Amino acid sequence: MEVSSMSGNTVQSKAKLPVAIIGAGPVGLAAAAHLVTRGESFVLFDAGNSVGASVLQWAHVRLFSQWEYNIDKAARQLLASHGWIAPNHSEIPTGLEMVENYFKPFAELPEIKPFINLNTKVTAVSRKGLNKVKTHGRDDLPFVLHAQKNGERYLIEAKAVIDASGTWTSPNPILSEGVWTSEELSLSKQVFYGIPDVLGSHKERYSGKKVLVVGSGHSAINTLLELGELKGQVQETEIVWVLRKSRLEDVYGGREQDQLAARGELGTRIQKLVESGNVKVMTPFHIQELKKDGEKIQVVGSLNSELTQIDAIDEIVSNTSSRPDFSFLREVRVIADPALESTPQLAPLIDPNVHSCGTVRPHGEYELRQPEKNFYIVGSKSYGRAPTFLMATGYEQVRSIVAALVGDREAAERVELELPETGVCSIKSSSCCEPEKSNPVDVKSDEESSCCSPITKPVASKSSCCS
Repeated sequence: MEVSSMSGNTVQSKAKLPVAIIGAGPVGLAAAAHLVTRGESFVLFDAGNSVGASVLQWAHVRLFSQWEYNIDKAARQLLASHGWIAPNHSEIPTGLEMVENYFKPFAELPEIKPFINLNTKVTAVSRKGLNKVKTHGRDDLPFVLHAQKNGERYLIEAKAVIDASGTWTSPNPILSEGVWTSEELSLSKQVFYGIPDVLGSHKERYSGKKVLVVGSGHSAINTLLELGELKGQVQETEIVWVLRKSRLEDVYGGREQDQLAARGELGTRIQKLVESGNVKVMTPFHIQELKKDGEKIQVVGSLNSELTQIDAIDEIVSNTSSRPDFSFLREVRVIADPALESTPQLAPLIDPNVHSCGTVRPHGEYELRQPEKNFYIVGSKSYGRAPTFLMATGYEQVRSIVAALVGDREAAERVELELPETGVCSIKSSSCCEPEKSNPVDVKSDEESSCCSPITKPVASKSSCCS
């Protein structure tokens, strides 16, 4: 790893320093592509042992949209310049296929490979020689990234920082109040946060067990469908689904009317599974407590405001979304919306208390600015706890930011992501399926936060009848 001197008398001028990227997921790699295209140097860090490490945690899950919508334009151009043969644009990839056929070939390019540092965890970001309180001369100083690799500490200077570390590795707790408890932490061996490979590597774990699935998004639906198939093979398998929705119909989405056939099929299949009686549905259920009961788990909560307990649970699968990790950003001036923990200017556009979907008007560098000059939070982390981030939105974010960093204000302010007006973000007070009046938008991507929930072409609401 190349490390800038922190003690010598000769330190690179700030202008010659690289841009640091945190996170080697789709948006972090896209940022690298745009920097290279603009002739800017970069250095990228990821705590995982592979690019797309978080995506590999749901490697078996198939996305909703075709390949043509899942590849950043600048990355595609760089790959093509080296003779890369793109996957069939009409096929729908799995998470594993995204990593093997896109992320890894990109990471091997000669313009990219020397500057990617895997197994490297960024533990802090600061300004050189200053703590968070000091203001004078702050903007003129380089950033310092404190990183750990193989037990050694490294200090890396950068002229700008793009935090694309995502939220996948910071799941929300199971309790409805959003609080981690010692009881939940003590049950870690029986709780899976994410999408288990029920029919593959995790089959033995769930076969013949009583499994509780928590959540109402596409991750939960994928888990439930595989558990349903497992029950067909092992009848003793018992499935309980708890969610907070007052109307189960909202979870089914658009089904056969969905613009994306693969996504609509999920809604149709989960409805059939529920109607088959092979899943016990408890909603609206708010979990208040988890208790260890011998080798089993007892869940206590309220069902329709009545105290209810679910006994003899063997395993819990938690699909309650995730939240951003700000712990390593304590010494930079970063602000977040107090409710969503998103970038403040995005919060009114993605607030699930107001909007029935998360599609927002295209936005870029201006909306993502932080009080700390040249520090940006992008990708799903920029959405905080809002569960509806679009991968294509992340690509547009980094395109705009890189343009701003090189001084191309016109390109930074230009909108290159267009979304159709039809079906975009109905407001809950509006009539069902009535689109919000907004600028035209054209989404061609995947919802990164639920990993398998892309939105393409006309964007339908996920939580209303239009979804």
